[in-house]
Amino acid sequence: MDDIIGGFLDAVASIDPLLRTIVAGIAMMLETSVLLGLVVPGDTIVIVAALAVEAWPWWLALIGAVVVGALAGESIGFAIGHWLGPKIDTWLARRWPKASAQWRRTERYLARRGGPAIFLSRFLPVAHSLVPLIVGASAMPYRRFLAWTIPACVVWAAAYASAGWLAGGTYRELADQLHGAGYIMVAVVAAFILLVWAAKRVIGRFEARHMVDDDDEDAAS
Repeated sequence: MDDIIGGFLDAVASIDPLLRTIVAGIAMMLETSVLLGLVVPGDTIVIVAALAVEAWPWWLALIGAVVVGALAGESIGFAIGHWLGPKIDTWLARRWPKASAQWRRTERYLARRGGPAIFLSRFLPVAHSLVPLIVGASAMPYRRFLAWTIPACVVWAAAYASAGWLAGGTYRELADQLHGAGYIMVAVVAAFILLVWAAKRVIGRFEARHMVDDDDEDAAS
C-alpha cells in the first residue's frame, strides 16, 4: 500500500504546482457549469491536487483557484438562465413535463427560501449546477446571488483543499517512520468523504422538507 500511495503522490507532485492549481480551478468551473457537474469530478480533482500541496501558499492558491473556478461556472449558469431561462422553461414544458414541473417547483422554493437556498445548494449534488440557472431566470439580482454563493464556495473550497493537504501531509510525515502510513492517508480521505456524504444527506433531507412544505402551501392557497 505504501509503495502504491507513494508512487501516486510522487506522480501528482511531479506536476508543476501552478499547473495543478490551474487544472483544479478549471475542473471546478466545468463542474459547476450547467449539467457538466454530472460528468466532471471536480471534487476528486481538488482533493488529488491538494494531496501534493507541501506549503501553505500553494494551499491558499488552490483555495483561490477553486473559488474563482466555481464562481465562473456558476456565473455561466446564471447568465444562461438570465438570457434563455424562459425559452428553457417553455421547451421543458413542451418536451419534458416532469422536468418543467421540477423547474417551477424549484423556482417557488428559491423565491421563498432565497439566499439560504443558494448557499446550501453548493453542497448538494446536481443542485449546485442547476440552481444558478434557475436563479438567473428569476428576478434575483446577480449581486445578491454572488453575496450568497461566494461564502458557500469559500467554505467548500477550504474544506476540500484542507482535507487533501492534511491527508497528504500526514503521509509524508509518517512514511519514513511508520509502516502502513498509506492506510492512514486513505483513512483520512475516507473519513472526510464519509463526513461530506453525511452532511449532504442531512442538508438534502432538510431542503426537501422545505420544498414539500412549499408545495403544500401552494395547494392550500
